[in-house]
Amino acid sequence: MTDHNRVSAWIDGYVKAWNSNDPEHIGDLFTEDAEYYTAPFDPPWRGRDQIVSHWLERKDEPGETAFEWSPVSVTAEVAIIQGTTAYPDLTYSNLWVIRLGSDGRCREFTEWWMQHPS
Repeated sequence: MTDHNRVSAWIDGYVKAWNSNDPEHIGDLFTEDAEYYTAPFDPPWRGRDQIVSHWLERKDEPGETAFEWSPVSVTAEVAIIQGTTAYPDLTYSNLWVIRLGSDGRCREFTEWWMQHPS
């Protein structure tokens, strides 16, 4: 069951992991068999271990970003989140599709991002 409180708690955990790059924080976000989609035609990262590994390969440095978000739609099955990620010299708009498992961890995550004009 997905609801606003569970989504908000999950995103808080995501931001914590984003800023810590701690493998345990990252792994705690996802079910063992989760899928993480990063690009329209690329295969997803599959499973918690692969998600943690790939996340750390493209990690941001702690404190390098500011992230704001708001829900577009939250149903019992899926949450759609609109966000803005600001780096010191770049800003991105984000659209996230989040499917949580019964334990509150993500079982499927898709991120879409678009760089703002300079």
